[in-house]
Amino acid sequence: MILTHRSCSRFTGKSLNNLMAPNIKKNERGIALIITLTVITLLVSVTFELNRQMRNTVTESAISRNRMTLLHMISSGVQVAEAMLIKDRTDTEIDSVQEDWANPDKIKEYLAQTSFEDGNIDLMISDELGRIQVNALVAFPDGKDYKPAQRDFWYRFVGTLLMEQQMEETSPFKDISDPGELINPIKDWMDSGDNDTLTGLNSAESDYYEALTPSYPCRNGPFRHVDELMLVKGITPEIFKSAQDKLSGISNYITVYGAAKSDKKFVFDGKININTAELPVVAALLPIEQMFLAPEICDFRIESANDQFIHDLSNPAWYKEVPGCSDLEINPDLITNKSDIFRIQCAGVLQDTKMAATVIVQREKNEETGKWYCRVLNWSYE
Repeated sequence: MILTHRSCSRFTGKSLNNLMAPNIKKNERGIALIITLTVITLLVSVTFELNRQMRNTVTESAISRNRMTLLHMISSGVQVAEAMLIKDRTDTEIDSVQEDWANPDKIKEYLAQTSFEDGNIDLMISDELGRIQVNALVAFPDGKDYKPAQRDFWYRFVGTLLMEQQMEETSPFKDISDPGELINPIKDWMDSGDNDTLTGLNSAESDYYEALTPSYPCRNGPFRHVDELMLVKGITPEIFKSAQDKLSGISNYITVYGAAKSDKKFVFDGKININTAELPVVAALLPIEQMFLAPEICDFRIESANDQFIHDLSNPAWYKEVPGCSDLEINPDLITNKSDIFRIQCAGVLQDTKMAATVIVQREKNEETGKWYCRVLNWSYE
């Protein structure tokens, strides 16, 4: 049989179409598979992202819920502390380390009455006037000159820290040879004038701070917060608050509170509660040649027998009863045996969430009802 050219053409076209059809179908199936896999991949990615966001949202909600709960727990702890301080004030006029608010075991007993299903809180109360009133270093309200008794006290206090740490290679005080290197700039920060002649070579008035980068003004008035000390010439963060447990920074013993009303607006008498002050502060209250008696004085306050304290601290001169202290004389302008300003430190833990607050309160008496209450001076969270 003889095929014409046209017949061959028709035959060849049909044959090619038949031959190519399976490949086209395979390509279409491949493209569809790729599209399907791409869509599945996108869906899986979106699902994982949504799951991650949902888990984060749940976690953040749990943290927010825990933080809100901790806020209430800490508030309850502060109220427990205030109740203890008010009860103490109605029972006695003095304040000492012998009282319930200073006893960790007694505090736990009070906290047990405010139990929580989940989580727990720790509470510590300390006497703010057992610390050194930094603003008492200058004679306010005039605010120009040193108060001599406070100046001498500060020299003994800083000198004690220097002696304690001079042998430590990592001590932040190791490069300080004289207490005046720290004390004079502190005085200059507060005094109302820029008179360098009063403090000498260690002075630091407004021109010093204005020349810094960044610059800032000198306060020329009382410290408003204890952290402000780190703005003062020479007071490094290490000196302010040592990062090492065995070395003490000055922030542990300083307070900006203690202002009292007067006809001249306000004053800081600077009296320290000898019944509650810590060892370095007690040592600075003593004449240099008798500083070695400070540990005996601190131990005397808490000496007990049959779970009862055996020494009466109601007379500010009780320190004379300590063995070896009969001839000891502490400047009466420096000490007291009472206080109405306290520091409450409350820390809470709920699951993996932690929160802590430091609250400064002042006990005051309501003139109308005659009842005592605690007024919050400062409340800060960490």
